[in-house]
Amino acid sequence: MNASALQLIDLHKNFGVTPIIRGVNLDVQRGERHALIGPNGAGKSTLFHLISGRFPLSSGQVMLKGQDITGMPPYMINRRGLSRSFQVTNIFPRMSVYENIRCGILWSLGYRYSFWRMVEKARDARELTESVMEQINLASRRDVLAGVLSYAEQRALEIGITIASGADVILLDEPTAGMSLSETEHAVALIRRISEGKTLLIVEHDMSVVFDLADRISVLVYGQIIATDTPENIRANVSVQEAYLGAVAQEHDHA
Repeated sequence: MNASALQLIDLHKNFGVTPIIRGVNLDVQRGERHALIGPNGAGKSTLFHLISGRFPLSSGQVMLKGQDITGMPPYMINRRGLSRSFQVTNIFPRMSVYENIRCGILWSLGYRYSFWRMVEKARDARELTESVMEQINLASRRDVLAGVLSYAEQRALEIGITIASGADVILLDEPTAGMSLSETEHAVALIRRISEGKTLLIVEHDMSVVFDLADRISVLVYGQIIATDTPENIRANVSVQEAYLGAVAQEHDHA
């Protein structure tokens, strides 16, 4: 059995004549929590767009659980078991927490856009929606409109929507961005819980989150991965320190 959940093979992405992703190779193992770090402009979000089908590749190949998904539209990739969140909160602000989660659930259960079905009577969807709300600690906020939730709650809701499809490969893009220390701690606990038994690829700037969560870390600099290793080895890697971690430390020193 192929132990890889996600394989990126010589990925390239150009915007016009400008190369953004320059030959990325990455192998994320089934069941691991893998962090992708790097300076601003390194191409991390672009890489997520390529994996999830939002942007077309210039060249290369994306394999999901041993199957080639290169060039597939996002909805087909999602059906094959990959789901992602976005760097900017991506929710339906005028719908309740419950309705936001249920949208993702209904699609995954095969209801699609058959609005003639009485969705309120769809017991399987209702039970799964309740379960996801419990997982993200928003069951008590079920009838609150998403647009009036706190920022941290909105991020938790987006994670809920991401896992609602039942995907076993989850991509999270900057899930703790803009959070306070206590909010970040809650978010990390949530991410650890929802990724149990699944494969997680996470883009994150907060190094305490990265070193707390990740089994392995890959460092992306100017569209190329310069190292992939355990958190301990990445922390001790001189080239990583020079290219990225040193710059992060300096930012904190001047903050």
